[in-house]
Amino acid sequence: MSTQTHPTTTPFEGGTILGYPRIGRRRELKRALEAHWAGRTSADELEAAARDLRLATLRRLVELGLDPADGSVPGSFSYYDQVLDAAVTLGALPARFGALASGVAPLHDGGTGVPLSTYFALARGSAEQPPLEMTKWFDTNYHYLVPEIGPGTRFRLTDDRVVREHVEARGEGVVTRPVVVGPVTFLLLSKPADDAPEGFRPLDRLDDLLVAYRELLHSLAEARAPWVQLDEPGLVSDTLIEAAGATRDEVAHAVNHAYTELAVDLGPGVQRPRLLVAAPYGDLDRPGAAAHGPAQGLLATLAETDVEAIAIDLVRGSVPSGPVPGLEHTTLVAGVVDGHGVWRADLAARLELLEGLRARTGARDVVVGTSTSLLHVPHDVEDETWEGPDAERAGRFPELRTWLAFADQKVREVTTLARGLVLGRDAVARELAAASEALASRAAAPGVVVPSVRERLAGLDEAAFTRGRHAERVAAQRERLQLPPLPTTTIGSFPQTPEIRTARAAWTKGELDDAAYAAAMRAEVERVVRLQEELGLDVLVHGEPERNDMVQYFAEQLDGFATTQLGWVQSYGSRCVRPPILWGDVSRSAPMTVEWATYAQSLTSKPVKGMLTGPVTILAWSFVRDDQPVADTANQVALALRDEVTDLEDAGIAVVQVDEPALRELLPLRREDQGEYLRWSVGSFRLATAGARPATQVHTHLCYSEFGDVIGAIDGLDADVTSLEAARSRMEIVPELRAAGYARGIGPGVYDIHSPRVPSVEEVTELLRLAVAEIDPGLVWVNPDCGLKTRRYEEVTPALRNLVEAARTVRATLLAPAKDAAPVR
Repeated sequence: MSTQTHPTTTPFEGGTILGYPRIGRRRELKRALEAHWAGRTSADELEAAARDLRLATLRRLVELGLDPADGSVPGSFSYYDQVLDAAVTLGALPARFGALASGVAPLHDGGTGVPLSTYFALARGSAEQPPLEMTKWFDTNYHYLVPEIGPGTRFRLTDDRVVREHVEARGEGVVTRPVVVGPVTFLLLSKPADDAPEGFRPLDRLDDLLVAYRELLHSLAEARAPWVQLDEPGLVSDTLIEAAGATRDEVAHAVNHAYTELAVDLGPGVQRPRLLVAAPYGDLDRPGAAAHGPAQGLLATLAETDVEAIAIDLVRGSVPSGPVPGLEHTTLVAGVVDGHGVWRADLAARLELLEGLRARTGARDVVVGTSTSLLHVPHDVEDETWEGPDAERAGRFPELRTWLAFADQKVREVTTLARGLVLGRDAVARELAAASEALASRAAAPGVVVPSVRERLAGLDEAAFTRGRHAERVAAQRERLQLPPLPTTTIGSFPQTPEIRTARAAWTKGELDDAAYAAAMRAEVERVVRLQEELGLDVLVHGEPERNDMVQYFAEQLDGFATTQLGWVQSYGSRCVRPPILWGDVSRSAPMTVEWATYAQSLTSKPVKGMLTGPVTILAWSFVRDDQPVADTANQVALALRDEVTDLEDAGIAVVQVDEPALRELLPLRREDQGEYLRWSVGSFRLATAGARPATQVHTHLCYSEFGDVIGAIDGLDADVTSLEAARSRMEIVPELRAAGYARGIGPGVYDIHSPRVPSVEEVTELLRLAVAEIDPGLVWVNPDCGLKTRRYEEVTPALRNLVEAARTVRATLLAPAKDAAPVR
């Protein structure tokens, strides 16, 4: 047991949040980052812009009601990614980066921290090395960078930016709670370094890593940080634990060991920060379903240590069924305000839950919090006007505002519930009534329930989800398309140039009429088609210049959706998206893509893909209604897409791609919940595509996920061709596809588009040879990892030229034996 003594008063009594959006209310950080990467600003100018953003955030959170003096305000800023931040703080710099990594000295040996240039090289790649692999953060649309850990990784405190930011905030009169990824989750998220021996697990390096965490806590103690938040979402994910080669018993032991070690004294005269361990995105209390899982949930495991507070997700997770041993000495941060969605909370119901939580769990104190960081929601619903020239096009209406809570409104909900919990319901009676009125208004609004949509859904039978035999389709498509071996294509989008964005902005503001806008987009489509022909690609795309976003574009044309003007959410690095709001029953009133696909097809004799976003991805990258089963919502979207597929076929389009990059993203974190999800998600894709004729080739695309968990589902989609991310992981998925007996067209990506690097012909050729060595070459397609929208033509054109050349090189190798063989008589 620790001999630490801390005040016994209730911490965060006015409520707290686990994190806050960091990109900026007007994407200030995005612009500052991209100006720096482009060489227009110095590192000092970037640092200054970031400091201004951090201080503005502190001021806003205090204005919204968080206590500036007790650590209620989280210090959760990042230049790119919080997992990358932990890696550079703790010395986990991959040796493959050579001097960039070896030149960073521990702070106790005179090191001065990790330069931003090194930090960004890890995130975006260098001339010599590709960046760290990137994949989805649990079941969200945020992406994190995967640390590379080996037996020789030297964990030590190499950067103190988190300490300096705490000191900076103190200078502004705000005592923050620094937020760092916790040690067990950090290792579960990591992958073995390239030089690690077979069977090595990053989790086995826990003791060495804890030394660096203790160094960090010591530095924060010297900076007088009263609290530190250690995020441990890995504890709620069966799939992550299993992917790390561990059992839940091992993870329970690691948790107990880590937090027993971190909760001890730091030395004479040094009072360590109190520890808040947060476990968002799922159920920390539920025992694991995996073999050899612990009899108790990990909440009890954590409570048995000397950490002072534990934050649990009571939106995705469950309320403990009874007193939890150890919680009598611990503060429970009850995550009752949803950090993942945008719907206004039922404050009366949330307060009722909170009022009984202390007695039910046996916790020393209960304080109000968010279920997750607010990183996943926009800043402020009050920024949305839902008016102007594009209001009708976007499906906006003024009532929507009263149903929603973005980050700032959620902070207000937290502080309201905190007052109600401390002072009683009468103190917040007006706020409770307003929330209840908003819920009633939403339920009764026109369009929330549309009888014709419900009747069509109820009339579906098994045949609606079933396409013809695969072998017959292959023969019909081969005859129609006449493609060479290893056909080349792209995923869909081409770079969105400043000219495209300027034209769209002018059109949105009413400064450019529909005819002039359409003419500008048609000119760009022709440019893209001519470029692809010149490069020698086999199956073309129209480039999607008319699309602001692969989900928002469809949301603006489907009934039941609304879109925002300033509802930006970080996806990764400087990349932001504006998730639409799916509030009502979904239907399609007119074709959405046919005009663009048929125009592109009229320009070339090569096949042009019709491009659609699939139902699961539209849901994953929207804020979805929470008042009906998500499977029903997915099938409503699927029926609208099914009608679009039919219209594309009728217009002569021979290849239709229905992208589902988010299929793995929404996979539940607990094994026992995954079967039902895969049933409805695969079913919705099949509903969207099963009406396609045999000679129409249906493609799909998946990216930045651990595909091994869903290989069966990928096959179950019954697409004719599937493209997926594989370049950063160097074809890790290919042996798994072979082992699973996958026998459909497959395009493992050979060009990582999330980095500005241009891969050489030799790099692409090597990846392609890895693919055809494991998979029947007759099934392999050659394509980038993802769409090209975020890249520049200066990168894309040479990269695609190299891709085509590599495909021709490997194709010639495959065809050589056939040319040399005796003719068949």
